[in-house]
Amino acid sequence: MATRRQTFRLYPSKAQEKALFEARRLHCYLYNACIAHRETEYHLHRRTVTYLEQQNLLPEFKQVWGEFAQLNSQALQATVKRVDYAYQRFFRGLSRKPRFKSIRRYSGWTYPARSGWKVNSTGKHGTVTLNDLGMTLKMRGQAKHWGVPTTLTIVYKPSRRQWFASLTVEVAIPEPKFGSQSDLRYESIVAYDLGTETALTLFDGAEFREITNPRFTQRSEEKIRRVARLKRRKRAPKKGVKASRRWKKIHRWEAQLKAKVARQRKDWQHKVTSEIACRYGEALRAA
Repeated sequence: MATRRQTFRLYPSKAQEKALFEARRLHCYLYNACIAHRETEYHLHRRTVTYLEQQNLLPEFKQVWGEFAQLNSQALQATVKRVDYAYQRFFRGLSRKPRFKSIRRYSGWTYPARSGWKVNSTGKHGTVTLNDLGMTLKMRGQAKHWGVPTTLTIVYKPSRRQWFASLTVEVAIPEPKFGSQSDLRYESIVAYDLGTETALTLFDGAEFREITNPRFTQRSEEKIRRVARLKRRKRAPKKGVKASRRWKKIHRWEAQLKAKVARQRKDWQHKVTSEIACRYGEALRAA
């Protein structure tokens, strides 16, 4: 078995979206509370707080803060575990020290076990039910591989104002069509070279073939720069100062333009690699 991640877009109603925003806000508060707990204990008592300590404090935490009582316990544990992962990476020198996160920079939360949710899908569209929030959400998308879902992550992207369900799925590894490499006969083999002026240069033994670089960033650079100039004229958010509506609007516009460039690049890469694999990667059994 192999684990694959599949992402579907969610389509909540206004009431459901309000509940999702509230759950996201509470998980963000818990994340910041765990960081504050670790920082306070270290500065006052020079003591390192472990994940198990913070996990065992969750029942008392939920009694004091009643709004957390409705949330799934394992989802709260996953948020605490996220803090522990961040500190472990910091201790190993792989990232900077964890900091408090604003709600704008907190993406979502995770259900590590299937007890808190249920998905009804065959790999194309379907619904997902969140037990702790008491809602069933419509989702659209098509998974390349489908099997047994194991974990669920709810993600919100502010730049696009969209919700997504990211599922990890256990899929069966397909059996190879041929027993060994000696049983394979390829119709053609191609060598490729990555370049700067051209994206790819292919050579199949007979002729060269160049794939031009679309340069999506350069094509949209002037428009993004113009929006950035408009953004600088608005009041940017500072510490203790609330951002203006105009600044938020321009900021969202800039983020949407950059996200579009990223989607164009991803789509182009997928089409080019698929075309190369279909043209040169066909294998036949040796006669």
